[in-house]
Amino acid sequence: MKEIELKIKLLGEDVLRQAVKPVDKITESHRKLLSQMARLMYSIDGVGLAAPQVGINEALIVVDPRDGTGLYKLVNPKIIKRDGQQDSEEGCLSVPGVGVKIKRAKKVVLEAQDETGKSLVIEAEGFLANIFQHELDHLNGKLIVDYLPKEPNPKQSKNK
Repeated sequence: MKEIELKIKLLGEDVLRQAVKPVDKITESHRKLLSQMARLMYSIDGVGLAAPQVGINEALIVVDPRDGTGLYKLVNPKIIKRDGQQDSEEGCLSVPGVGVKIKRAKKVVLEAQDETGKSLVIEAEGFLANIFQHELDHLNGKLIVDYLPKEPNPKQSKNK
């Protein structure tokens, strides 16, 4: 099977705002796609990438916090537990040049499958927990700009 060239989708593209479909059966195409996503992520110095960011509407993510824990290639990831709170400044490959301060859980427990279909439970905290939460936001059509404070309505009456 020929590899397709993956490109990062940018803010404004519809695929970034759609909730993904779960993967029913992990195929060789999914494994190839996860490998391609990882190569793309590494080539642009990212730490996580979700399938919608490359135009694929399926529940797939790749994550590598670059701390020696290695590469996660996950299918149908879901957070089953959150604990604590932390603030962090986050960027996004689909929203280049923008940093947003976001409150997230300090610890998460994630259920997923690896690329072979094996069920996994991953406990993560700190930076890795942030990355997982960020990538799962992508699977639900949510972007970092959604965490920005809402601007006041310019039509509000002004004091006289």
